[in-house]
Amino acid sequence: MATFDWSQCPAVESIPGKRSGAWVFRDTRTPVSVVFDNLEVGASIAEIMEWFHLSHEQVTAVIEFAARSLDAPPAPPPAQLADAHPLR
Repeated sequence: MATFDWSQCPAVESIPGKRSGAWVFRDTRTPVSVVFDNLEVGASIAEIMEWFHLSHEQVTAVIEFAARSLDAPPAPPPAQLADAHPLR
């Protein structure tokens, strides 16, 4: 599964002590994962908005951020970085 740098998404936040530091929608306690978990089982964006009291902008912001993150070139593994720049 892909790992995203959610700190770059303005629609979400992670605060230690709030939902154990999980990424949540800004100013809520709703985890970002509810969007993807519910889409995976067939829920619509409208249903997710209703069930979790989220705006269309909030939901689409995380979906679009995830889509852009998947399009980004992957970072090379640390071993490849070390091989590319050997210390001599």
